[in-house]
Amino acid sequence: MHSVSTARLAQLLETMRGKKIAVVGDLMLDRYLWGSVVRISPEAPVPVVEVESESESLGGAANVSNNIQSLGAQAIPVGVIGKDRNGQALLELARKSDFPTEGIITDPGRSTTLKARVIAHSQHVVRVDRETKQNISADAEKRILTFMAGIFPQLDAVVLEDYNKGLLTPELISGIIALARKHDVSLTVDPKFDNFFAYQHATVFKPNRKETEEAFGMKIQNDPDLQKATHRLKERLHCENVLITLGENGMLLLDADGREYRLPTRAQKVHDVSGAGDTVIGTLTAALAAGGTILEAAILANLAASIVVAEIGAVPVHPQKLQCEIDKYAQEMNL
Repeated sequence: MHSVSTARLAQLLETMRGKKIAVVGDLMLDRYLWGSVVRISPEAPVPVVEVESESESLGGAANVSNNIQSLGAQAIPVGVIGKDRNGQALLELARKSDFPTEGIITDPGRSTTLKARVIAHSQHVVRVDRETKQNISADAEKRILTFMAGIFPQLDAVVLEDYNKGLLTPELISGIIALARKHDVSLTVDPKFDNFFAYQHATVFKPNRKETEEAFGMKIQNDPDLQKATHRLKERLHCENVLITLGENGMLLLDADGREYRLPTRAQKVHDVSGAGDTVIGTLTAALAAGGTILEAAILANLAASIVVAEIGAVPVHPQKLQCEIDKYAQEMNL
């Protein structure tokens, strides 16, 4: 077990306030239909859910932005939406959350990504997706790169949040990485399967176990497999740090000096894992922007993840709850 000063973690939580972090990735609208199962349908062996309420929230890269903003930093979401009702709803939610929206580009040729979930008795019943997956246009790429080039001098960090919905093309990835290196700005990556090895020279590369297995065409069955895959990622991507998330088995961090740290999960109750990865990358990046070491940032992200998985739906982590988790961590570690 690896520990850091909880006073230091609390200090980072305070210092991240006001830091400017751009989140470039696939923006989504999350819609929730809340209700109760009343019977089994006579038409098919499926539950009939009587909807009692509906809600909408920011999803995907917009949820990463939400997590960063919730922690007190300034998130700047950058992505593409369609000229449709869902896109308008996403924009309205972004404005209500006090996000700058100049980096959100409307493309009439695309539909806004929508994830509609039916929740009954606190259980996830079904999810219905509506989305466009082809790569964004060359014009959209150019507009995003121009926008990013203009704001980079103001940034403390950048997140590339890839859900493989077409926003992060190879050209856009390489262009933003080049800007980050030019301005010496921390860049964290939450990848998906496509373009996995295009993310060269990142500050932190944060895949999960499944994505890593698919990238290397291997099954991670034990710790030696995991360690081998982590070192291979670092070598192939020329990145500073690798953080592999392992679900109920926590995380494995390989830092810039080749040191390995195993961070066990702290989740006591797991109601919904949707959005947990968004919380991890958001908290991790905010902590790095605040001047934290990679180990400090990873521990803080691990604490944050344990909070959100106990909630239903993709919800951001709040500083007060994270401070409570830091205090519990201090007691458990006798710090």
